Amino acid sequence: MSSLGKRFRDLTVASFNELLEQSEDPVRMIDKYLTSQSEQIRESERLLQQCLSHASSLRQQYVSAEQLKERREQQALLALKAGEEEVARIALHEKMQQEEKASQYKALYEQSKLGIVELEEQLQQLKADFQEVASKRTYYIARLESVRLQQRMNERLRATGGPSPRMFDRLEERVSDLELGARALREVRGQVREAWTNVSGAASQALDQELAKLKTKLQQEGWTKL
Repeated sequence: MSSLGKRFRDLTVASFNELLEQSEDPVRMIDKYLTSQSEQIRESERLLQQCLSHASSLRQQYVSAEQLKERREQQALLALKAGEEEVARIALHEKMQQEEKASQYKALYEQSKLGIVELEEQLQQLKADFQEVASKRTYYIARLESVRLQQRMNERLRATGGPSPRMFDRLEERVSDLELGARALREVRGQVREAWTNVSGAASQALDQELAKLKTKLQQEGWTKL
């Protein structure tokens, strides 16, 4: 591809990429481009086949003229050897005509080969561009699918009242309250047991004192077996 053609192609691709990013429906735009590009590829392939067929025909004309030129030259030599100078002149004249024809067809053949090479390069570039845009189509379809799935997830969360950080905060507060209540209950129970132990100890001491008083009274009355 020529440098001018390459620059034009680069500008075209850059413009397409810019339009693609700004498009509200990139997949539809890509499909439209791919359809157009596919038709260009088919037309270029048909043209290439025509050029190849034409080049083959030119080469055949060139080769045939070269072969006939060689044959007329050999005929001219044979005529001279046989002393037929006039026949030799006729053969040489035709030889010169075939030589000119061979030169003309050779030039056309070489020119057609250059055109075929350029057309093949352009065709390969068209196919490369097609593949590049086709890969962008796959990428944008994946992006759109990601967006659609995210939207569905958001809708589902809204519909079910999905978990929120505040909900967990409330749960944390509830659990903390229960834990505080449990600790308070344990502390109250401990205090009750301690109070009961203290009360029981005091009652036992008072009972011992009353028992001692009773024994003293009996002793005063004369009971000695206590």
